[in-house]
Amino acid sequence: MNRWWIYQKERFPLFAHGLLIAAFSSSAVCFSGLLRGQLELPSIASLLVAFVTCFIFFLQLRIADEFKDFEEDSRYRSYRPVPRGLITLRSLGVVFVIGAVIQASLAIWLEPGLLVVLVIAWTYLALMSVEFFARDWLVARPITYLWTHMLIMPLVDFYATACDWMVADGNPGSGLGWFLAASFFNGCVIEIGRKIRRPGDEEEGVRTYSVLWGKRRASFIWLALLAITGGFSILAAIQIGFALPVALTLGGLFLLAAVLAILNKGHKFETLSGLWTIAMYLVLGLIPVLVK
Repeated sequence: MNRWWIYQKERFPLFAHGLLIAAFSSSAVCFSGLLRGQLELPSIASLLVAFVTCFIFFLQLRIADEFKDFEEDSRYRSYRPVPRGLITLRSLGVVFVIGAVIQASLAIWLEPGLLVVLVIAWTYLALMSVEFFARDWLVARPITYLWTHMLIMPLVDFYATACDWMVADGNPGSGLGWFLAASFFNGCVIEIGRKIRRPGDEEEGVRTYSVLWGKRRASFIWLALLAITGGFSILAAIQIGFALPVALTLGGLFLLAAVLAILNKGHKFETLSGLWTIAMYLVLGLIPVLVK
């Protein structure tokens, strides 16, 4: 058991990820309810299924990365848990399958129709795991690599919203697209933010955006994506009558991010990306429900 504790600490911190995923999943369920005119908190069942399923999705993404990056990690990052022998790929595969069984069971329990959305997300995850059968082509095109992989974010978010609307009346709200767009670009914010590093923190074999574009350019691209995410978040908030609080919250965080970009504080971008994510999702879903 101790080895699993060490693994989660190094590769999938339960508390930190759990907090982000709780904000992510609860926001999706609440936003869907608000689109339908529901002003009270969604059912505990919908919130629980969305959270557990999303949590497992992100764990599965980490496990899929362990498989597809094993050779590269063994060559360049032998200190990681799998290459150094702490956890085997076989045991991670078992965890992946157990997680899928839990996801399917929860979907059937809450609303069997959720299985259709679940299978779509699983299929895309499987394609990501084999790099869409075009690994070398994608690696040579970092932008394409980024957006093709970040499409998993709105798919997972769509499943979380379905835990509300599919249970209620079977029809997603007409403003859901803005929310999913914000989710997609926010995924890009997180991915780029965690791969902007100071020169002394760069590692051989790690394809960071600070190496690809240069640290300053990568910082301003990250900042531009923050602005785009904020814009879609405000458009989503208009659908639920909560645009001003969203604009003020994200506007303040954007100003802080702009200062960091100007000062070139690369080691702070990952932290701020996480803070932005929690704030964005809370102010788009859970907070409006509590306020209203």
